[in-house]
Parts: sequence; structure tokens; C-alpha cells
Amino acid sequence: MPDVTLTTLNKLKQNGEKIVCLTAYDATFAHLESQAGVEVILVGDSLGMVLQGHDSTLPVTVEDMVYHTRSVRRGNAGAFIMADLPFMSYATPDQAIQSSAQLMRAGAHMVKIEGAGWLAPTVTSLVRNGVPVCVHLGLTPQTVNVLGGYKVQGREEAQARALVDDASALEAAGASMLLLECVPSALADEITRSVRVPVIGIGAGSGTDGQVLVVHDLLGLSISGRLPKFVKNFMIGAPDVPSALRNYVDAVKRVEFPAPEHEF
Repeated sequence: MPDVTLTTLNKLKQNGEKIVCLTAYDATFAHLESQAGVEVILVGDSLGMVLQGHDSTLPVTVEDMVYHTRSVRRGNAGAFIMADLPFMSYATPDQAIQSSAQLMRAGAHMVKIEGAGWLAPTVTSLVRNGVPVCVHLGLTPQTVNVLGGYKVQGREEAQARALVDDASALEAAGASMLLLECVPSALADEITRSVRVPVIGIGAGSGTDGQVLVVHDLLGLSISGRLPKFVKNFMIGAPDVPSALRNYVDAVKRVEFPAPEHEF
């Protein structure tokens, strides 16, 4: 597979072909995923929960993200690497630039930040300094204490309108991608149609331009033994991990995943 770039991802959206995204935190999984056809590897701060054993992503540091981004970069075989800026590492535009510089030097092709329309100045500042940005909207795990838990966002009309407006404002500010987590499918569809940049979903239905999952969830691995509603265990019926990864890629491309039972 040729190296995936932002141009590749934009063309996939324009052509109506789904974009496949999956988390990875080390060289082995980065290699397996990119070989399976995953176009975007997310080095997620979810590593705080699935690797480090925390009950949230908040303890993750920039140094943690740099280490895992370097590991993923070494194993990657052509996928586009997106890395999370962790909690309180982009409180100001200047801090965002400093944190992003470390991740880009480690091998990221894009950084992801969580928030809403108020991030527009930060997005513009990063893009001016050569850093492509994805903005994570909806359920934003770094603000779980403000949200009062892991809850679906955008069910109320005012909140839904705010998300649509935020998406447009962030695109205008220079965001190259949006990620919607745990929002009603109809709202995710509306946002996806309203912007020109690719929109990746997790728990946001099948109408987004692409899908992302945490790789541990996809493989049915969970400390608690419970998987979120929007997850499918692709190890079921698969003889091995590479087969499960390929099955996930195929299911997203064929718009077979997510199915109605995975939506809100």
C-alpha cells in the first residue's frame, strides 16, 4: 500500500470510500495494522487505560505519547499516523505548539486535540506552524469529569446545534479532520455532510467518512470484561489476530460495521 497522506484521505471522502482507523501503541501492532489495510493509525491517549491500567486518560503525559509514537513509527508500513495531545498539554496555543513539535518529531503526521469551537485559535496556530490537526468532538474523555461520566453527547437540540456549529468553525480554522465520539447517528450524518474534511466516527453510526476503534476492544480484550455498545469483537470467528484486523478493515469498507446495534 502506498504511503497514506492527507490527500489520500480527502480523496477517499470525495469518492465515498470509508476510511479505516485503529489505535496502535507499539511497533508490532502498527506493522500488523498497516499491512492489513488500516489507513490511519491513532496513537491514542487511551493507552493510559488499556496499557497503563488507569481509570481514565488523564494521567498520560507528553513523554508517554512521544515514546509510543516513536514505537509505532518504527513498525508502520505506510499508514497515516495521528497522535493524541494528552490532558493539559495544549491549554494555550504556545503550549500546543511545543507539545505538537515533540509528537511530530517522534513520527506523527497529525495531532489530535479534544474540545469544541473554542479550540479554533489553537488549530489555526498549529496549522500555521506546519502541524495538521484533527479535533475530537462529542464525548471527549479528557473532560470526563466535566461531562459527569462517559455519556452520549448531542441528544438535546441545543447541544446538537452547538456541535454542528463547532464543526464548521473548526474546519474554517484549519482542522484537516474531525473525530466524533458517542453522538447520535443522525447528528453525525449531518456534521459529516456539512464539512469538507474527513469525519471519523466511534459510536457515531455508519454515516461518517470512517471508523476508529481501540485495538484492544476490537480483539475482545477488556480488564472489566465489558465492551462498549459501539464495539464489535472481531476475534470471534477469526483464526488469528491478523485475520481479525483484516475482517475489521473489510467490514468498515463494506459499510457492514458499525451495524444498527452499535449506534446511538
